[in-house]
Amino acid sequence: MKKINVITIDGPSASGKGALARGIANSMGFNILDSGVLYRLYAYLSNMNKSSDEIATQIQKHAVFKKSKEKLSVIYKNNDVSSELRSEIIAKSASDHSSKKEVRDALFNIQRSFYNGNGLVADGRDMGTVVFKDAKLKIFLTASPKERAKRRYIELQNLGQEVNMPALIADIEKRDIKDSSRELSPLLPAEDAHIIDSSDMTLDEVFSFTENLIKKEFI
Repeated sequence: MKKINVITIDGPSASGKGALARGIANSMGFNILDSGVLYRLYAYLSNMNKSSDEIATQIQKHAVFKKSKEKLSVIYKNNDVSSELRSEIIAKSASDHSSKKEVRDALFNIQRSFYNGNGLVADGRDMGTVVFKDAKLKIFLTASPKERAKRRYIELQNLGQEVNMPALIADIEKRDIKDSSRELSPLLPAEDAHIIDSSDMTLDEVFSFTENLIKKEFI
């Protein structure tokens, strides 16, 4: 299989995939795909009473994903819906939708279209196992449920949302079991993935470790 210039970062919720992906994309000048945001946007639009393919078409026509050093913004029909997509309600809805074959099939080609031939960092649950099996470098980033709940707590607080830490830990653990045991695209590291446990690592440490992996594959 011919390898393409894609770095996949898979892993459970709140493991730091997004921050790592942005850091790599900014450093390498690569495009970025946050597949979780894509599924959240699908969930956000799911009340349109349209089929999966029709919602996917609406995303292709009207959604713009803007990357900055600090964050990834989602503009839908000229409205910034980024904050709405970060709510726990949308997160749970996205998780439910992502387990459906028709939804995954509808979004597959959109995800592949983010690769323009120059370079892409793709983060999600099945980037290295399903969407970009031909990626040059695959990373599986994880952390303990308690540490991930702590990170998610801070993120939600910064968005002005009320959160309960014990409930957040329980929800993350429940989502982990659901994501890893589902029949369709379960959350598992690719056979050729580098597994990084970031529980006791800072983002800078994770980025430095990943940079060394990139040098071996891309330079």
